[in-house]
Amino acid sequence: MGIKGRITIMNFLQFFIWGAWLITVGVYWFQNKGWSGAEFGAIFSTMGIAALFMPTIAGIIADRYINAEKLYGILHVLGGITLLSVPSINNPGDFFWIILLAMIFYMPTISLGNSISYSALKNNNFGVIKDYPPIRVWGTVGFIVAMWVTNLSGNKDSANQFYIAGFTAIILGLYSFSLPKCPPEGRSAENKSISQMLGLDAFKLFKNYKMALFFLFSMSLGAALQLTNAFGDVFLDDFKHIAEYKDSIVVKYSTLIMSISQMSETLFILAIPFFLKRFGIKKVMLISMFAWVLRFGLFAFGDPGTGLWMIILSGIIYGMAFDFFNISGSLFVETSTDSKIRSSAQGLFMMMTNGFGAILGSVSSGIIIDLYFTTESGKDWQGIWITFAVYSLIIALLFAIFFKHKHNPEEVKNIGH
Repeated sequence: MGIKGRITIMNFLQFFIWGAWLITVGVYWFQNKGWSGAEFGAIFSTMGIAALFMPTIAGIIADRYINAEKLYGILHVLGGITLLSVPSINNPGDFFWIILLAMIFYMPTISLGNSISYSALKNNNFGVIKDYPPIRVWGTVGFIVAMWVTNLSGNKDSANQFYIAGFTAIILGLYSFSLPKCPPEGRSAENKSISQMLGLDAFKLFKNYKMALFFLFSMSLGAALQLTNAFGDVFLDDFKHIAEYKDSIVVKYSTLIMSISQMSETLFILAIPFFLKRFGIKKVMLISMFAWVLRFGLFAFGDPGTGLWMIILSGIIYGMAFDFFNISGSLFVETSTDSKIRSSAQGLFMMMTNGFGAILGSVSSGIIIDLYFTTESGKDWQGIWITFAVYSLIIALLFAIFFKHKHNPEEVKNIGH
């Protein structure tokens, strides 16, 4: 099999692991275990906690001590073993720690996977910009397939979802040892200070008002992503408690309905170059923020009956909400920072969105839902989604007013080439 095919398999399995449990763990938590929302919010914060430090540590190890593909494999095997132990956990406290350990092993594999892919493509004379996106899109396909497998096999509220993820992680870990070698570049690392290796130089960007504001909004919007990951499938599954909807397609195949969001993501990636060239970075980020408002608003008023179109449209809008901010935000960092700290600045962007933002969204949403939207009869989902929509609207309006950025066509002239 060719290099591109082997990397495609790696990307597919990488996100299959995540898709097998990430969207359905809420159903398992609430329907199978009956644990609280505040404690569940902490579960989704594990990704943010791990993202704060593990990618950096793994990067330093891969830069100086061990081949990236070997470290990648070791982490996946350890992560797989950890996921296989999840079904034996019978209290929310231990569940938090075991999922945190799984995320400590998993989160750095995302960036390591990118490094392995880039290295293999470059060493075999392929163009990263041209050849990597079609390969990476199979990661999203893997996420979707895993969601379908978990749902169609009847395991969206079962511990079996962790067995599916765990065994897949071990298989990927073993497979990774056959990938092209990606040795450490120790000599270049030796010329860097500890501050540079840890990416701390990028924090000087907070001295710049515009950059500090951008990172603050990145964190605030990063919180929104966790809301639908954490509660989307639980929301759809809860319609089974309403007699007229209990046998609906939405209830039976809630995870499949949620997968529309990931399908949409693959399509909107292709639309980004046009929107960036036409409207510029700030307007595209604003479009993303208002898309989040629509995403939550449609969930608030949708149902499996006459409101089914709202639920489906919400899934379609997700692709715009998620991709537009992440890609345009990354481009803003690329064009607004010095080349010497550009990689660290990109890492800081990811830290603010997937680290601090994820923690903010996960923990605060769980507490708010428990305090204000949970009664003996269940959860007030309309109130929950309206609250999230209002939150996103406030972020969008503040961003439009305070974040100043003039569109420069030169910034995006190479997008899509």
